[in-house]
Amino acid sequence: MNSTKETYPVEVAGVKRELPLFSIKPGVRIAILNILGDTELVQAAAKELAAKLKDRDFDILVTAEAKSIPLGHALSAEMHRPYVVLRKSYKPYMGDALRSETLSITTGTPQTLFLDEKDREIIAGKKVCVLDDVISTGSTLQGMRLIMDKAGAKVTTEAAIFTEGDRAKWIDIVALGHLPVFVD
Repeated sequence: MNSTKETYPVEVAGVKRELPLFSIKPGVRIAILNILGDTELVQAAAKELAAKLKDRDFDILVTAEAKSIPLGHALSAEMHRPYVVLRKSYKPYMGDALRSETLSITTGTPQTLFLDEKDREIIAGKKVCVLDDVISTGSTLQGMRLIMDKAGAKVTTEAAIFTEGDRAKWIDIVALGHLPVFVD
């Protein structure tokens, strides 16, 4: 069976990809970036983001589980700064974790972000760069900001591979590109 999916072409730091279009509600589609396992794209994006972030004032990178973890790791290695991952489910070993709710555009359901107790000590009093693969509605970003505030950290920079939707809404985001929302 040969099915052809409609795609949207992108280029990140010289690396080209065809992103599949995915319906998020009737008449509205978005291009899906999935960097999990795409080492070439992750490394290229991390190198280019590092260049854009080199003069930004932050101590630590913070990202949310799961698709942006490889980007957080690669950017951490590139910039020689630590990173912390906010989890989407609580595990008993996480101790006195902080939490914040977000609404995912891809699932359409509320999600909770958790900051592990051990990472609270790393974050407290630090300047952070919150990082995501794609910033679309800003819900995950808002959830990360809320947890950083609760942890006593200051968000000084926000970054992503792509922003999506209303470009004017994301003028303060350090990004490598912008994705449109497709309305049929």
